[in-house]
Order: sequence, then C-alpha cells, then structure tokens
Amino acid sequence: MLKLRRSAARTIVLAALAATVAAGCAIQTEGTAVSPLYDPYRVGGLPAVDGPSGIRPDAPRPVGKVFNTDKGDIDTLALSAVNDIEEFWSQHYREPFAGTFRRVNRLISYDAEDRDSPRICGASPYGQPNAFFCPRDRSIAWDRGVLLPIGVKYFGPMSVVGLVAHEYGHALQYMAELVDQDTAPIVREQQADCFAGVYIRHVAEGNSRRFQIDTADGLSHVLASLIAIRDPLLGPDDEKMLEFGHGTAVDRVTAFQTGFVRGLDACVAIDLRDVEERRGELPMSLQEGRDGALETGEAPVNERTLAVLFEGLDQIYAPTAAPELVFASSPDDHDCPDARATAPASYCPATNTVTVDVEALRALGQPGDERTNAVLLQGDNTALSIVVSRYLLAVQHERGLPLRSAATALRTACLTGMAQRHLSEPVELPSGEQLWLTAGDIDEAAAGLLTNGQAATDVDGATVPAGFTRIVAFRSGLVDHADGETCYARFG
Repeated sequence: MLKLRRSAARTIVLAALAATVAAGCAIQTEGTAVSPLYDPYRVGGLPAVDGPSGIRPDAPRPVGKVFNTDKGDIDTLALSAVNDIEEFWSQHYREPFAGTFRRVNRLISYDAEDRDSPRICGASPYGQPNAFFCPRDRSIAWDRGVLLPIGVKYFGPMSVVGLVAHEYGHALQYMAELVDQDTAPIVREQQADCFAGVYIRHVAEGNSRRFQIDTADGLSHVLASLIAIRDPLLGPDDEKMLEFGHGTAVDRVTAFQTGFVRGLDACVAIDLRDVEERRGELPMSLQEGRDGALETGEAPVNERTLAVLFEGLDQIYAPTAAPELVFASSPDDHDCPDARATAPASYCPATNTVTVDVEALRALGQPGDERTNAVLLQGDNTALSIVVSRYLLAVQHERGLPLRSAATALRTACLTGMAQRHLSEPVELPSGEQLWLTAGDIDEAAAGLLTNGQAATDVDGATVPAGFTRIVAFRSGLVDHADGETCYARFG
C-alpha cells in the first residue's frame, strides 16, 4: 500500500507480497550483535531453537465443564489451555494486581455457523467467529466451528492457547481492577495481548505441565496468528477505532513481546499514551482519493513502481554512489562475483546493483482473500520492503560495514524499519511524483519478517532463527529518530 502520486495526475497504489503462513526457510547466518538485548540467537534471553510446539505427550487430561460443548478436539484443546492459564496465574497473581486470583465462572463453546447456538453475554454468536470474555458473568466463550479450527490449521495449536490467554487477560483486568468504563478499549486489548506474552514466556521456559513451544518457528506462528486477527484497515471516518479497536498487527505483536520480554509490571503500565507514542506519526487510516472513493492500497508491482521507489530512496539517503536498479531477465539472472542470489531481489557489492525479478516479486504480491481468515496479512510493502532492504545493503557497503553476519541481517532489518518511518511522509521526487506509506504498510512488512524473513537477511540471504527477533530489530529502527545511527550502534 505504498502510494505513488504524480503531482497533477492520477494516484496509484503499489501492491503486494503474498506472505505465506509457513515460517521462512532462509539460511541462518553466524555472528553476534553488539547489544545482548538484540542477540540473534536468543529470544528475550531464551535460546532461539526449533523444537516441538503444542500439547505435551504427558499432559494431564483437561478438567472442568464447558457449556454447549461438542466434546471434540477443539474444545478439549481450549479447556486444556484454560486449565494451564489458570494454574499459571493462580501462582503468579501478585502486586500490582489488586485483590486475589479468582477463576472465571463459566466456559462456553459455540459454533458460529449454527443458527441455534445459545445466546452468550446477551447476544447471539451466530455469524460471529470470535472468542471473548464477558464481564457480566465472568465467562469466556470461543467459536469451535470456524475461528479456532482455522487457527489450528494455519498457525498450529499454540495459536489457540495464545488466543485463550488473551481472553483470560481480560478476566485478569477486571479481577485486578485495572480497567473501568473510562478505559480506552485499545488499552484493554494491548494489556490482554501483553498478559498473553507473559504466560507464553512461562511455556517457552518449559514450565507448563500441558504445553510446549519452540522459540523459533513455534513462537513465530503465535505472532503470526496475532497479525491475522488484527483490526481491519481504517478509513477517514473511523478515527474512533484508533482507541476502540484491538490494534494494528504491529500494535499487537509489540504488546505481546512486551509481556514476553519485560513481564507483568510492563503490561500493567500500558496506557493510551504508551500506545500513541509507539505509533508515533505512522499512518493509521486510509484516505479518500481524488474521486472520493476510499483508497484500496493495491496496485501492480512493476518496473515503474520500483524505479520510483529507488528514486525516493536516493532522495532519502543520498549515497555517494547510489546502487543501480537492474531488472532480471530470468530467475537465475544474478551474475555477481561476490554475493549469492537472494530472489526476488539481490544486491551485488562488486557492481553496486540491486537486481529484481519483477515476475517473481509480482507472484509474491498476489494478495489473498483475508475474509476467509485463512491467510496471513499480505500486501505491497511485504514485497517492497524486501527491495528496500537490498538497497540498504548498498548503504551499509558504502560505510565499509561487513555484509555477511547475523549482525548484518538484524542491522538490515533495523534500517528497513527506519526506512519505513522516512517513507511514512510524502517524499517529493525530481520526477514530480510523491511516494509514501499508507495504513497497513508497516503491518505488511512485519508479516514478511515472520514468514520469509527476507527483509532481515544479509547479502547472501542468511537470516537469524527467530521471527520474534527479526521484528524486534525492525521495530527498533522504526522508532529510531537518529537517522539509523541506533541501528549501526546496536548491530555493529
């Protein structure tokens, strides 16, 4: 959804990389970032390793009653999640929480496709694939027919555990007296995501009796599920949703990571100012075009789009020797003596060129139908952020920095985040066009970092094990107002 506008002509919007739900398969690189906070082989202090994720083979059988259950696998999984989450919070409920821990009163299962589903929290859940906490009777309900099965299919069973942990986070807010009728809904939602991160950290440390999760692909899938159920893109008349929604994909991932890394006290400290400061001046809603229609944020990926993107990057970074944009004539067209091909976009230090296979980029840019809830967020900036990252390898090369290491991969992610901030405001170009990000673009880049990870790779396409760490590096650049110097200092 990068937007290009010619001063006295039509507007077009750049479309998209189709991010797959499967975790990235880029090779991993060696090396160590300067700061231990951004260690490429650790996730919040834990080793970043692959392994099993889901229910433990020796997990105790779930206990408790689920109203309206079909006694199927989904309800069994959700009940086990409730058991485990309650066990965790009963042991870790402490100040700054008020009062004492109390289990929720009722668990309810329903099928969003069943017209005869019982009323829950005063309303019919028919046609509402959802999961929610109801304060009036302190109950938690989930859709066993649509939402949870999709989560298991595309993101694995731990996505359901994470979802239930989020809803239990709302129960914690009420029992701990953290919220009232004046609390902005976005704060409630961000805190609930944060509390889910605290609990999942407990699982990742190997302390759960029922579940296990690896800190590489397994944790990436949980983050991907948060992105998949972010708020829809907002229009100019939807400003209230900035405070009344669940948040953007980056909002949700950031809140979860806050709980995972910093713990309970950091979750309680989340307020509206915190959310707004994290968002900064990044675009939050789509605008109306000249024809009065809401911009879609989608347009073809083509040579003109990429040429204007490079013109904008030249304007922002003004390198002494700007890299040349070259269009590949075949998938194997990358004749470079000192770097491997990293399709769909490759940087060659020897020739200072960025070679782009437009057809491959276009294939990655075919958006999926998010109405099915069966795809991860997809869009132009998931694709174009990859191209931007290759340009930024040229910027690093000009500074004499090494281009092959884990630090390089994370530095590139960080600088790509910084570029997003620069592109969030219109850039006037010599050609008379303007280039800038629109709502949803940052989320699209984040989705790519979790899946293919290509915007967080070194010159040979090597990345680090955890999508969690790639997003941390990206976000550190996104909020950096020192023109990238923080990225160079952290990942020297």
